[in-house]
Amino acid sequence: MSARKFWLGQVGDYEIKQLKVFTTVVECGGFSAAEAELNITRSTISIHIANLEARLNLKLCQRGRSGFALTEEGSIIYESAQKLFGSLEEFRSTVNNLNSTLSGDLRLLFSDTVSGDPRLQLPDLINHLHEQAPDVYITVDVASMSEIEQKVINEEAEIGFVPLHREIEGLEYIHLFTDVCRLYCHRRHPLYEVSEAALTDELIDAQALIQAGLKPHKDAASLIRNMDLRATAYYYETRLAMIRSGKYVGFLPEHYVRNATAPDELRALQPDTRFYRLDSGAIVRKSARPNKARDLFLALLREKWPA
Repeated sequence: MSARKFWLGQVGDYEIKQLKVFTTVVECGGFSAAEAELNITRSTISIHIANLEARLNLKLCQRGRSGFALTEEGSIIYESAQKLFGSLEEFRSTVNNLNSTLSGDLRLLFSDTVSGDPRLQLPDLINHLHEQAPDVYITVDVASMSEIEQKVINEEAEIGFVPLHREIEGLEYIHLFTDVCRLYCHRRHPLYEVSEAALTDELIDAQALIQAGLKPHKDAASLIRNMDLRATAYYYETRLAMIRSGKYVGFLPEHYVRNATAPDELRALQPDTRFYRLDSGAIVRKSARPNKARDLFLALLREKWPA
């Protein structure tokens, strides 16, 4: 007997709601974990999934004592639902940006301590943006440099703020400021009291080094080539904590050290030779979809930081 053909027909708001429940369950790893995220009971979630399976005529997942697992069809439906939601978000963003009242979303991602850096003047930028576009919904978060680059490329964020370690095709770079990064030890470290004359390259290179854990800046690579890399910490705050243990030396921006530590808490080792310059800036996708909120924020940013 040949298999009966099945036609889905029109997809409406109810199916979209069920798909959102389904994708949340998948991302949470099961019904129980999705309860808090969806703010509905497990039995209600189960009903939504069962109704969706009946509507699609597909078995989407296995659930029971053995745990939650997607079927092959369920994986395909999950990926398709993600594309659907992405298209809906793009449509919503386009409509918002066509309206005479500037609205929509602006998602800003910051690497490390950039959001609190007084040189950026972020509070003033947000103040001016809100005065001109009070209906814009702003999301501000912190992430690693690679995460920020990826999210801006994928249009999951409009603007990222990162150290300018490298250039990636498809991204536009706006230079903001330059830091001098020096090699520091804490006053608890044995090198803190060593005289300049006795502070040889061999002695410094033998110390345990804490670095960011990613491909080093081109100018930093030569400085750490002969050093004893023993630990990684991406964020300045965690790197400083490791240096404060008195067991590690590490590179930090001079501006950050000046604002985050007590006077004479850290010592710069061979400050005239062991340093490199690190630019920081904003990144945006070159061929991004229209977003008036992003364009306004960039205009305000360029007023403060003209090329």
